[in-house]
Amino acid sequence: MYEYISGKITENSPAHVIIENNGLGYFINISLNTYSQIKDKKEVSLLVHEQIREDAYNLYGFFEPSERELFRQLMSVSGIGANTARMMLSSLPPAELRSAIVSENTDIIKSIKGIGLKTAQRVIIELKDKVGREQ
Repeated sequence: MYEYISGKITENSPAHVIIENNGLGYFINISLNTYSQIKDKKEVSLLVHEQIREDAYNLYGFFEPSERELFRQLMSVSGIGANTARMMLSSLPPAELRSAIVSENTDIIKSIKGIGLKTAQRVIIELKDKVGREQ
């Protein structure tokens, strides 16, 4: 399992980055939060989360350890996959999302595209204690 990937940025967009390392280009999905922190850099080191499935091998990159941890916690919620978790982290800064979970603010979580009331409630129920301990 990869922990991080460092190298030269050869392509950078709000949804993904390609990092070249030793002649290999790694396509890494990122959130808007991570993009805003790396958009002006030529070289970068990103923490990664690997998702290996029968039909795909995906890498998700994060500039900060706390964002990767929140991503993994969101994916542990029933009904939330990697793309939904990334969408949530792109829609709200990690600190604001954590605060909404701890304060049980379903309206803020529902404001994220693709997240309805039931999903927002499930996120709060399943993560409130985990996220609350970290703050």
